[in-house]
Amino acid sequence: MFCHTGLFDEKYLMKKIAILGSTGSIGVSTLEVIEANPGFCSVNLLAAESNTNSIFEQCQKFHPQYAYLKQDSSAKELKDKLSSKKLNTLVVNQDDFLKIISGSEVDVVVAGIVGVAGLKSVHAAVLAGKRILLANKESYVVAGELLNNLADLNKAKIFPIDSEHSAIHQCLEGKKETNDDIKRLVLTGSGGPFLNKDIKDFVYITPEEAINHPVWSMGRKISVDSATMMNKGLEVIEAKWLFKLDHRKIDILVHPEGIVHSLVEFQDASVIAQMSVPDMKIPIAYGLGFPKRIKSGASSLRLDEIGQLNFSRPDLKKFPSINIAREALISGGTASTLLNAANEEAVGAFLNNKISFIQIPEIISFVMDTIPIKTVKTLESIFEADALGRESALNRMHQLNN
Repeated sequence: MFCHTGLFDEKYLMKKIAILGSTGSIGVSTLEVIEANPGFCSVNLLAAESNTNSIFEQCQKFHPQYAYLKQDSSAKELKDKLSSKKLNTLVVNQDDFLKIISGSEVDVVVAGIVGVAGLKSVHAAVLAGKRILLANKESYVVAGELLNNLADLNKAKIFPIDSEHSAIHQCLEGKKETNDDIKRLVLTGSGGPFLNKDIKDFVYITPEEAINHPVWSMGRKISVDSATMMNKGLEVIEAKWLFKLDHRKIDILVHPEGIVHSLVEFQDASVIAQMSVPDMKIPIAYGLGFPKRIKSGASSLRLDEIGQLNFSRPDLKKFPSINIAREALISGGTASTLLNAANEEAVGAFLNNKISFIQIPEIISFVMDTIPIKTVKTLESIFEADALGRESALNRMHQLNN
């Protein structure tokens, strides 16, 4: 109704699961949820970038039919490890990986690969009419309209499992209201590690400080996005496509405790919020079990122990990335792709001590201002814009360092 999900009937339970990004925080949390619900499903495919040791341990525990590592040397090492233990998991190449996602060996795809690198696999799953549990917000940021259209054509189900969009889905689920009845969606965010830091000191921020998130345990790239609050900008874009709302109806509130994960206000001024402890296993369990509720393994929320919840508006001078993302959404076309590409390159450079923290939004703005925006017609047009955005970001970094 409000989201590109529809209702999932019980035929989706006890199905074959593919976990993309299985060694990252989303993948690990997903496997913990599956472990907490024995007999619920089978893990048929595990995929990751290069973490041989972690995916090997996962193969030993969950015995998937297939495994995929993007890095060739890591894939060879995994093959040797599996062979030494006489495990039957087959290590596949990229072509076979995409075929498996599209074929009968997989029913549900957990999309946890970070960045635009996860788009091809999400695209393949949508074309094959799969149920996709989407944690890879970048795919929807750069290709939301295209993925929605393809989902309609192929009867795919795209279901958000990041905490904010899962919260909105939970607030809306079962309601008879239409989109016209929604006054606004409110995405909450902790504000990251620099919420109370003086803007004059931002120039001295180190990567180690930026990845030290006060609430969530996440990967390095996502942690930096939280520190710049670009993650909220990306979430506004994602929410626009997931819930098919004008961006002016999507708001942001800083909520340091991370207990209220998002809110929906209706035209009568009533507000529904979703609350829980900050644990990704909760939205993952909601997505895996929907329309039923299954065990998440997370702790119960004790509001009496928390005592107080705080909310404030984000400081857009300290965190300009939010407005940069909104401008990309207004511009449409390949603007969001350029935004994401520049952000990924700038964050990577910052993590490698090649640029300063305050140069991240400056580089993104430069890319957005210098590359013409084009209409998105195909996946290829997105990858072309992605390449242009990355090239422009790298050129700008070279200029800044010389």
